[in-house]
Amino acid sequence: MTTVLIADDQPMQRFGFRMLLESQDDMTVVGEANNGTEAVHLVARHHPDVVLMDIRMPGLDGIEATRRIIASGARTRILIVTTFDLDEYAYDGLRAGASGFLVKDALPEELLAGIRAVAAGDAVVAPTLTRRLLDAYVHHLPAVPGTRAVSDPRITALTEREREILTVIGQGWSNTEIATRLHLAESTVKTHVTRILAKTGARDRVQAVILAYDARLVTPV
Repeated sequence: MTTVLIADDQPMQRFGFRMLLESQDDMTVVGEANNGTEAVHLVARHHPDVVLMDIRMPGLDGIEATRRIIASGARTRILIVTTFDLDEYAYDGLRAGASGFLVKDALPEELLAGIRAVAAGDAVVAPTLTRRLLDAYVHHLPAVPGTRAVSDPRITALTEREREILTVIGQGWSNTEIATRLHLAESTVKTHVTRILAKTGARDRVQAVILAYDARLVTPV
């Protein structure tokens, strides 16, 4: 059973999410938060598998709430729900540790699939959409012109092949595309991705994409 906390300052939005989630045999809502502060407290109390986190809430917003939840060491995973597919704050939310984002008007099946994916440890944001998001808001990255990728300590333990795969992950390639273009078995690609996440400390594929940008393995086009 996947436990979910809903953090949104709109009562009707929370009600809609709750009705949808509780219609599923494998999901249950353990709480609702009206703002980020409540979300942080309820996560500490209920330890939900997933938080549906709105960004724009009174007081403590969803980005800072996400940052605090991740920093606490909680195993809870954050799925950001935004009003627009390129919300100006969505990138900051991903950098704060969220496992992905969806738009509020996503189809019910898309929302449910996203929650299940996040609960299983996957990232929700499609690689191409992640690339579009990062390219749109790349100005948030530290400006270090000329910095070489190998200077980032998080990637120094990667093999040459792992660094190559991290680079193309950052370029938006799926596992199938990586396997086809690099002439590898898809199972081998999955093994490499798992090792990359373990070595770099990235929580999921979304965080790996952000790392590829931070480390200057990938630059916006």
